[in-house]
Amino acid sequence: CVENGLEAVNITEQKVFDLVLMDCNMPVMDGWQATEQIRMRERKKLSEYLPIVAVTANAMKGDRDKCIACGMSDFLSKPVD
Repeated sequence: CVENGLEAVNITEQKVFDLVLMDCNMPVMDGWQATEQIRMRERKKLSEYLPIVAVTANAMKGDRDKCIACGMSDFLSKPVD
């Protein structure tokens, strides 16, 4: 668990994860920016694709599209039952 998007970017470079549940609204760097940074690093280093699932309270039309557009793999809206 991390406190912000920048920490998410850093920890995914240091450790191997099977999946990331990414909160979209975080301080310092939001989840959309963090995902873009992770995807850019994957392309640069030709590293393995890391599934990133958005977890957000945003459930308005277009929110899922925004998540997919920045490179997230899927989208879950909170609360998750």
